[in-house]
Amino acid sequence: MVPLGPLSPQALSPAEAAIGTIPFCFPGLEGVSCVFTTRRGGGSLPPYDGANLSFDVGDAPAQVAANRRALAESLGLRQLCELKQVHGDVLHLEPAATPLEAFASAGASLEGDALATARPGLALCIKTADCQPVLLAHESGRFVAALHVGWRGNVLNLPGSAVARLCAQHACRPEELYAVRGPSLGPEQAQFLHFAQEFGQEFLPFFNRKADTVDLWRLTRSQLETAGLKPERIFGIDRCTRSHPQEFFSYRAARVTGRMLSLIWISALPG
Repeated sequence: MVPLGPLSPQALSPAEAAIGTIPFCFPGLEGVSCVFTTRRGGGSLPPYDGANLSFDVGDAPAQVAANRRALAESLGLRQLCELKQVHGDVLHLEPAATPLEAFASAGASLEGDALATARPGLALCIKTADCQPVLLAHESGRFVAALHVGWRGNVLNLPGSAVARLCAQHACRPEELYAVRGPSLGPEQAQFLHFAQEFGQEFLPFFNRKADTVDLWRLTRSQLETAGLKPERIFGIDRCTRSHPQEFFSYRAARVTGRMLSLIWISALPG
């Protein structure tokens, strides 16, 4: 990863700079902000058009940097943290913050698939293009977490292990947590022709034998509920990335494509 020099303020036009986003707010948690990006806006050229936010997919680095800067500035973010995602179950507690200029200059080096922080203003970032981004927050608004849950993460039960570690770290109960799952591969599009080898018998309740599909949305919800979250505190943005290629990046729709970001941060501590 080669850091970039300073970019011109005119790197993106105002129209290009308007990165498409889907905001979400947990009930009663005005001090916690959640945002899921779409592929709309930005200035990346095909096949990464337009709001690609990953340095790792072959897009022009200067354009990724401009997209990242435009997004962060539109959200008022100056400190961010991302991961070199590896489809595992490693959770990093209280990772170091990356200043905006560094975040807009090179990709991540910290490996893992989950982040958690109690630091106000630090935006945790998860990159996806079909995998499930899962954002968590404590009911007090004092700590948040972000998970990259690919199907391998489901097999490893990343949702469950992350909840357990969060509760141990903060001496809280799972029922005190909220969760939201962002746009990702929907139940009718998540086809697995080698289900037995990739998942195994314990996941049969989520498998449609006729279509060879796995309901990953329901699986993640089940893992969160089994971990102790209240069903009414688990939310989902039910938009299938594969079914809406004009709105979202989808690896299954096009192997060479961009990545979206899902972000969560503590915008204000409770009084």
